[in-house]
This record gives sequence, structure tokens and C-alpha cells, in this order.
Amino acid sequence: MQTKPFISLVLFIVLLTFLNPFNSTAQNDKFVVVLDAGHGGDDPGKPYKKGFHEKDIALSVVLKVGKILEKNKDIKVVYTRKTDVFVNLFKRGKIANDANADLFVSVHCNAAASKQAHGSETYVLGVHRNQTNLNVAKAENSVIYLEDNHEETYKGYDPNKPESLIGLTLAQEEYLDQSILLASLVEDQFKDNLKRKSRGVKQAGFIVLHQTVMPSILVETGFVTNPTEAKYLSSTNGQNKLAASISSAVLKYKSSLYVNNTEPQINTNGSKDSEGIKPQSNVVYKVQIAASKNDLAAKSYNFKGLSNISKEKTGAIYRYFSGETTSYSDIENIKKEAIKKGYVSAYIVTYKNGKRVN
Repeated sequence: MQTKPFISLVLFIVLLTFLNPFNSTAQNDKFVVVLDAGHGGDDPGKPYKKGFHEKDIALSVVLKVGKILEKNKDIKVVYTRKTDVFVNLFKRGKIANDANADLFVSVHCNAAASKQAHGSETYVLGVHRNQTNLNVAKAENSVIYLEDNHEETYKGYDPNKPESLIGLTLAQEEYLDQSILLASLVEDQFKDNLKRKSRGVKQAGFIVLHQTVMPSILVETGFVTNPTEAKYLSSTNGQNKLAASISSAVLKYKSSLYVNNTEPQINTNGSKDSEGIKPQSNVVYKVQIAASKNDLAAKSYNFKGLSNISKEKTGAIYRYFSGETTSYSDIENIKKEAIKKGYVSAYIVTYKNGKRVN
């Protein structure tokens, strides 16, 4: 099996990941969300009834999600399609990458041989964990056969073989924690607010997800093969509720990563020049960049590429820091970098003998 062209594509995506680690907001004034309505045009997706298909449900929900998110002045919404047209999977990912997006959300409907199957499930990229996940991925990925020149674009990839995706998860691995966080928020909204069955967060090898270099999820809103659920998915009321839930999850995700702390900045040196402060071995400085009730991984990619991230829990609040040094001039530079990245309320905190002091 010839794999070099496809592997080269993967390596290029991986290279983009390391050169551009979650820093889109540093280049965009707004938080960019790419909404992807599955299928479209000659690709109807899973059929519900004559003249009404998965592509219609996905597009309707996506447009409603976009309308809600666009009410937030600090969010920019980009669509892979806004009408009933066919967009190939490679181009969907390119749209998101070109937009330097913060999130990619793809909306679909599920199907099963049994009419009893129901509930939502949200996927992040990963090697197929079981046969069911493989079947879902195969169904969504088979659309590549409708694309012109798919033999060249996806040379070396077979949607029916899970091993084709093993090397392709590298590009998304950097964002896996964030993708899982967003997927969990979506499923929580469906379960807690809509009282619908959640089949959980899952991993599978969706081509559309591994084309992107940002946190990405694929939402299977429900089963069109279940008569009751199909009626809900195709109704205006059901679509409005689904859109509200997905939008709420996106906003919660955004808030969890970019919460500003309003505590006053601590003045540790009065009017004295920072370079006049003599380093002490028992005094350490850090820059507090955020505080949140959400427990996030202390990783650079969760905080706009800032380095040396740490966290501590005070009561129900997690406080996140960048940097750790005995040099006050160094910590001032770290603070300036945090502000430049968008953490305008970042401030310096002091630790003496391991305890935080004013």
C-alpha cells in the first residue's frame, strides 16, 4: 500500500501544530469557532424520510448554533457550508486551519440497524476503540468516494481499515484534552438540560477531525433510524434545543480557558526599580493568569502557548500560573508576555518558603 503522499500530508499538519500551538487568539481579535454541517449536496447522509435527510438536520442545527454564538461580540463564527452544497472533508479542515480557529465543531446524525438505538454521542479523534466506533467512522468517512481526485488526496488511506488512522492521530494529540473537555460539555448539556440519553464521549478515526489543527469534535445528535428521535431531530423545537445546548457548551468551554481574575495586582516593591530587588533563594515569583472552577491540565496548549504552567487549588477554585523564578525582572517579563497573549488581568504573586505572601 502506498502511503508516502498521505503521510507527507500528516507530517505537514503535525508541523503546523508545533509551530502554531493554540495561539489563534494572539492573531485574531476574536475567539474563532468553525461550524461544520455534515454532508450536503450530492451527499445526503443518513436518510430519515423521502425528501429529508441528515444533511438538512445538520445544516439547520449548525445555522442555529451560529446565530446564537454570533450574538457574542468576542466570537467569530466561520461555516464550512451555509447552504445545501457538497464540501469535501479535506476542504472542511482547510477552512478551519485557514481561519486559525480556536474550535472546530462538526454536526451529524447517527444511524443503526436497530430502530431501538437512540441517544447522542460526541467524538474526538482517536484510533477506533471498538467495532461500533469503527462502523460510525466508516459511515462518515465513506463520503471521500464522492470527491474528485480522492485517490490522490487520500492516497494510502482506507476508511475500512483502522490501522490507516494510527499515524494520523499525532496532529490532534496536542489538543486531545481540550477536545475531550468540549465533547464532555456538549454531552452534559444534552443529558442534564435536555434530559436526553447520552451515549458518552468516544474516540474514532474521523477524517474531518484529523484534518484540523485545533480542538475538534464531531457531534452525533441522535439516531434518524429511531422513529421517536428522528421526529425530534427534524422538528424546529428539537433543533432549537440542540443548538442551544451546543452553543452553551462552546461558551462554557471558552469561559473555562479564558477567565480573567479581578484580584488587584500586588505591589511587592513599591516604587523601587525591579532590577534593584536582590534574588532570595526562599522567595519565588509566579504570574497568576487565570482562576476557574474547572480543573484544566497545566499544559501550555490550554493557556495560549504560555510556558511553565502550574496550578493550585484554593477551596473550589483552581488558580493557574505561568513562570516560576527568583528573579523579579524575569517575572515581570513573563507577566508582560501573559498580557500580550491576552491575559490582561495577569499579576505577580510571591511565595516565601513555599507559602504565598503579600
